[in-house]
Amino acid sequence: MKATILCTDKNHPIIPLLKKWIKENSVKHDIDLIHDKSQISTGDILFLISCQELISANERMQYQSALLIHASDLPLGRGWSPHVWEIMSGSNELTVTLLKAEDKIDTGEIYKKLKIKIEPHELWDIINDKLFKAEIQLMNYAIESFSDLKGVKQDIQIKPTFFPKRTPRDSKIDPQKTIADQFNKIRVMDPIRYPAFFELNGFKYKITVKKLHE
Repeated sequence: MKATILCTDKNHPIIPLLKKWIKENSVKHDIDLIHDKSQISTGDILFLISCQELISANERMQYQSALLIHASDLPLGRGWSPHVWEIMSGSNELTVTLLKAEDKIDTGEIYKKLKIKIEPHELWDIINDKLFKAEIQLMNYAIESFSDLKGVKQDIQIKPTFFPKRTPRDSKIDPQKTIADQFNKIRVMDPIRYPAFFELNGFKYKITVKKLHE
């Protein structure tokens, strides 16, 4: 099987796991990792993983299947960075969905969903680890079930919800509120890519949180 993974952020924390997955599957499959849609070629499966580019129908048609993985219980939570928004709102469980890529964002047929539990003490790195492992499970499912992969249309009885694209300002913490009140927001912030911060007395301060194990 020939597959392509498009992840538009070369520095995304899932990249090492994707490279490991490619190496583990290199004996049976020909898998490329690319970072720009201009590098799209042809093949059996196009995986869109943390892809920030819109992939046209013509580009998707270069492959038998164009699949994406989205961390929400679709049709709820379409849009951007769903797991971050959900944890910030207090969710203790995430749904990771394998679906067909379509012109309209996150509207395609659903092939499989996985549930992952998020503990209230877990920080961004552990959350990412759980999320990324679920994504790998879904990629394995897509490869193994490729010959009879069948999707189910999203439930039209459920009104879709949408998450906006995050900006650096969404990582801002209010110094007048307690840590406890804002912990879900602080703990899900990637300290390298979009660190939590606050502004006070005319200065901006970065917040770094590390769990101390006893």
